[in-house]
Amino acid sequence: MLKLKLQPNLIECGTDEAGRGCLAGPVTAAAIILPDDFSNTTLTDSKQLSEAKRKLLRPLLEDCSISYGVTHIFMDQIDKINILNASILAMQQSITKLDPQPEHIAVDGNRFKKYHNIPHTCVIKGDGKYLNIAAASILAKTYRDEFMEEIHKEFPMYNWKKNKGYPTVEHREAIRKYGITKYHRKSFRLLPEQLTLEF
Repeated sequence: MLKLKLQPNLIECGTDEAGRGCLAGPVTAAAIILPDDFSNTTLTDSKQLSEAKRKLLRPLLEDCSISYGVTHIFMDQIDKINILNASILAMQQSITKLDPQPEHIAVDGNRFKKYHNIPHTCVIKGDGKYLNIAAASILAKTYRDEFMEEIHKEFPMYNWKKNKGYPTVEHREAIRKYGITKYHRKSFRLLPEQLTLEF
């Protein structure tokens, strides 16, 4: 059973991102504050749950949360500031949307930058340990997946509806065949043999 949060006596948000390793689409983060009486036996790291379960959990988390925020950081920004900085920025912008502001931030992973003067703790695999980080991982993943399904309609040949922009064999084959789109991250190694891409 996952613990609710790291600091039981503080208003704490969990934050996590989705889509860091993708070749296309935004990196998406969420931050959420859950009530102290929250419990859920299904909720865990979004990667451990089926798409159907994630979709069921999202409205439940939104309804019972004290506050939540979700942010997309898009391709041009990722290319400009790099994916790590873009992931942290997405998390920080999601925290900005919270009301009340947290007294402590529980971050999934091992990297974060100081946000205002609010203390934070980085937790490796935190989405499998704390409910507030797991909840943020569900929101980040479902909002990002929704965006990828939407842009799939514009460029169905890349099958983003299925691969969500991750570097699958099929996605790389489509890049080789059709080239890149405005949704691809130009700073990423889009093809294994890529040296330079002509734009």
